[in-house]
Amino acid sequence: MAKNKPSNKPSKSGPSRTSASKGMETKSVETPTGNAPDIDIGISGGDRKKIAEGLARFLSDSFTLYLKTHNFHWNVTGSMFNTLHTMFEGQYNEQWMALDETAERMRALGFNAPGSYAEFIRLTSIPEEPGLSDTADWREMVRQLVVGNEAVARTARKVLKTADDAGDDPTVDLMTQRLQVHEKNAWMLRSLLQ
Repeated sequence: MAKNKPSNKPSKSGPSRTSASKGMETKSVETPTGNAPDIDIGISGGDRKKIAEGLARFLSDSFTLYLKTHNFHWNVTGSMFNTLHTMFEGQYNEQWMALDETAERMRALGFNAPGSYAEFIRLTSIPEEPGLSDTADWREMVRQLVVGNEAVARTARKVLKTADDAGDDPTVDLMTQRLQVHEKNAWMLRSLLQ
């Protein structure tokens, strides 16, 4: 009878490391063969993990705001229809492109990005609005988008601090860019209500 010997071959799925933090499971990215070198970009694994967890919350807030903005673009009515329909379209298109930048930064740090509605709902700080059977007043839409943009800005500010403390300049730059966009959006939207 042949004895079963432990294999020295790496598993096809490769090793993965998981940890829980604030209800989030982050998975370190490993190659299927496990032959790639460890990530060594000058940021410790622990700091990369903290930054990636913050980016996951930021991505979730950003996606939730994107979806809400797109929803309001479709459903706005009233005297401000043309102005808001156009404004919301510009905002959701810009937000959509920024989602990719954030997810790719997480990947560069060695972690998977959340990508399901369940993950986004669990991680976001922005309350999900039920589907509208009746169209909300445009003022309420604008108010919700002001609140949403400010929530994204607060999350970006937290990630920026974590990244800055770790010396992660690319994430600091990304969060600085996102802060500028979301603070400007909040200002422009708020101006419609004043």
